[in-house]
Amino acid sequence: MSKQIILGAYFPGVNHDTVWSDPASGSHIDFESYAHWAETAERGKLDLLFLAEGLRLRTRGGQVFDQDVVGRPDTFTVLSSLAAITEHIGLAGTINSTFNEPYELARKFATLDLLSGGRAAWNVVTSFDADTGENFRRGGFLHRSQRYERAGETLEAVRRLWDSWGPEAVVADRDAGRFLRDEHVGDFEFRGEQFDIAGRFSTPRPPQGHPVILQAGESPAGRDFAAQHSDAIFSRYQEFDQAREFYADVKARVAKAGREPSQVKILPSAGVILGDTAAEARDRHADVRSRQVDPFTAIVLAETIWNRDLSEFDPDGPVPDVDPTPEAPKWIRGRAPLSQDPQATAESWRALGKAEGLSLREVVTKVFDRAVFVGTPDHVATEIDRYVQADAVDGFILGSHVSPSGLDEVVDRVVPLLQERGVFRTEYTGTTLRENLGAGAPSRVE
Repeated sequence: MSKQIILGAYFPGVNHDTVWSDPASGSHIDFESYAHWAETAERGKLDLLFLAEGLRLRTRGGQVFDQDVVGRPDTFTVLSSLAAITEHIGLAGTINSTFNEPYELARKFATLDLLSGGRAAWNVVTSFDADTGENFRRGGFLHRSQRYERAGETLEAVRRLWDSWGPEAVVADRDAGRFLRDEHVGDFEFRGEQFDIAGRFSTPRPPQGHPVILQAGESPAGRDFAAQHSDAIFSRYQEFDQAREFYADVKARVAKAGREPSQVKILPSAGVILGDTAAEARDRHADVRSRQVDPFTAIVLAETIWNRDLSEFDPDGPVPDVDPTPEAPKWIRGRAPLSQDPQATAESWRALGKAEGLSLREVVTKVFDRAVFVGTPDHVATEIDRYVQADAVDGFILGSHVSPSGLDEVVDRVVPLLQERGVFRTEYTGTTLRENLGAGAPSRVE
């Protein structure tokens, strides 16, 4: 029997992956854009919506650059608003565990789950970025070695808060005048290296028990964290062989952690560009890439690796032969580097440029290309199905270079083909996101 495909949709912000100047692109702030995106995704019977998060405007040499401005409203407010106009689709928000407290996180996600009838999901991310830390009371940054320690304690504490009410906490006995089971409903205590908290949680137990947990760990520590704690993993591995290798590695870690591998879903992001013919799709792809990475953006993206001003170099010339300066003050602030080894990355870019006769701009365009599926609707549907049936992924979080209407084509032209193959739902069957994902019931934290 064929595996069922999981599909989500991420809302693109204003960055080098989008083309905000495209006439088809709408506002990234107006609620109408989010509503269109959500209603399209639910019309296509997708599993979940996915909102990324940016906690600091990115700067280059101290100046914000227009090609990469987050400018996104608060995640919880957006998702709560979308809960009111949708009925089935999951609502996933990326919220940082480094700069938020367990009580606040537990309360907000429990509230979202309650308001949506069991559709909330939390993409747990960490940060050791001192630039982002400047925006918060804690200040400074969390050392890299402590970020997963804090994330693990945060998640454990949040789950303990969710469980503090228990499934039978509310009795609502009108005759006896008794609303709660006993006087200890909501009591919690958590002692750890990062937190020492105790009190009473104010929000009833979420409909899902625990909202769905997503994570995007890539390092060995991140993979172990995801294997132990996540219901789904937001992977960056999109090339088929790399995706299969990551899938096998993480599923093995899940089993080693004593969990059922089939209940932890692996979901890379994927851009889709369609055409009536393969040639038309390739032409559209080339046009999109040329607009995503203009000459200035090519320089800026290269500077995330070199950590120095590269404006003296011609983006249509060769990859710079100067060395990166990782020890210098940060030239690009608010953006994590593509690699933890800038020198090796720079060398690989030079080798790619020489081997294929590519300019700096062409190398950057190729390295940062997120359009995984380019072709006719039938080709894209076949490829998505191939990845899933071959155990390279469990599904994809789909995106577009244009928001909010970029998802329309996929829902109208690709999803029906997957439904015809019997590998994607024609109607929602579960009442919660957990049920639709097949993620299984959460384990209570004692």
